[in-house]
Amino acid sequence: MISKAEIIKLPYSGQYKEKIYDISSPWNSSNWTWVKFLNEDLTEWCGEFRGSPRAVVVSEKHNDVLVLTSDYLYQLDCLSEELTDYESHDQYRDLAVTPLGDIILADYYHIEVKGSTLEDKKLLESPIEMDMIKFHGWSNNKLLITCDEFLNYDNHVELELDGVTLEINIKEIM
Repeated sequence: MISKAEIIKLPYSGQYKEKIYDISSPWNSSNWTWVKFLNEDLTEWCGEFRGSPRAVVVSEKHNDVLVLTSDYLYQLDCLSEELTDYESHDQYRDLAVTPLGDIILADYYHIEVKGSTLEDKKLLESPIEMDMIKFHGWSNNKLLITCDEFLNYDNHVELELDGVTLEINIKEIM
């Protein structure tokens, strides 16, 4: 079972057992992302994904790994290590996992929480309209988020997402 994942640079040939996750499409970029996986038994292996690297998260709650590249959002099963779903959505910019194991996705303008499938997403309400959303890590069950206020790009805003209630609040307008 996959317990940890991290984006890495191109590994040396033979450094890890490798598995290629490629989606056949004429619109694919020539870029690739490499993700090093750590299983519960401490074995390491590497997955190769089409597109430039953006983010990777593991949710034990959903037994999912999500790998976000510039080309696709990939969903892998933690137990089988197989691709279970994917979405061709190059608008996604960032991923996070709440302390309770829920997966949070951000595109340029919205933040969503993933349900049991990639199609099952719920839009989270925000106190402002957002643009250029970026996640900056968790502190005390709060995800720090920066963004610009939509159509008021001089307003740079810090937001917090409560990892339990999934409410977004303004922390500071800069």
